[in-house]
Amino acid sequence: MDRDILSFYARPTATVPAGRHAQSFVGLPDDVGGLVRIVQHLVVYDVAAADLYGFDVPPHRADEIHLRSTEEKLDAVLALDDRPLAVARPVPQRLVGRCHHYVLLLVSLLRSRGVPARARCGFGAYFNPPHFEDHWVCEYWNAAEERWALADPQLDEVWRATLGVDHDILDMPRDQFLVAGDAWIQCRRQEQDPDRFGVGFVDLHGLWYVAGNVVRDLAALNRVELLPWDAWGAQPQPDQWLDDDQLAFFDRLAALGRDPDSSFAELRELFDTDDRVRVPGQVFNSLRERPEPLRY
Repeated sequence: MDRDILSFYARPTATVPAGRHAQSFVGLPDDVGGLVRIVQHLVVYDVAAADLYGFDVPPHRADEIHLRSTEEKLDAVLALDDRPLAVARPVPQRLVGRCHHYVLLLVSLLRSRGVPARARCGFGAYFNPPHFEDHWVCEYWNAAEERWALADPQLDEVWRATLGVDHDILDMPRDQFLVAGDAWIQCRRQEQDPDRFGVGFVDLHGLWYVAGNVVRDLAALNRVELLPWDAWGAQPQPDQWLDDDQLAFFDRLAALGRDPDSSFAELRELFDTDDRVRVPGQVFNSLRERPEPLRY
């Protein structure tokens, strides 16, 4: 593995530093498992909060899912409960978020310890089989084995029991979480049905959705970790038919995203120079149905 690539993913970026809360990371565990357990007690998934944890999210807290940076997330966490982060929070005093919140906090913690880590956008096979649900996980460098591993910090004991998950959440099988590039290529090869990829509870699915995640994953690989529902550039509209030129373009992006280290220079140059994937000064928040400026 190229040391420069590992160094790139070990450095904090605009979205992940703890900022004014950096001191709150001091004294926390250094191992991935210990950090995952801390993250799991800082966040509760809003859509599943009532069914899985018996917590009805108050309306005035619903917008916590739109918090972008780690610093903003920690503002909210510590406003609810100002005890050290190692102290497990009761569910009502956890940050209301989605998979991206768990992942960004874990990426932040790992990078603060010099561990190469990157957010990965793709699809989980374990939420609603045989469907693949939109999801994010953390990919971190396992130095002992000199390889990348996938961790899903959202899957605490409640999630695992509910879903019947029995695989290692700190070293996810690559067929249980497909990075967006793998999902795209499998759909294009007709190994998977693209209508099985998306968000089941809002009935959004199809090849257009996979293409959007390919772009989001490419941004995350360039250390620009946006919200899962942010849209910009080449991302298709819902149910949009893709012509041959678009298919060829997403074929190229998917190939870069499924093996980013071997094509790292091309991945970086494309993101820096091509307006179809480069993140602009504002993006469209699809849930809020409005453009939002990026303040970093």
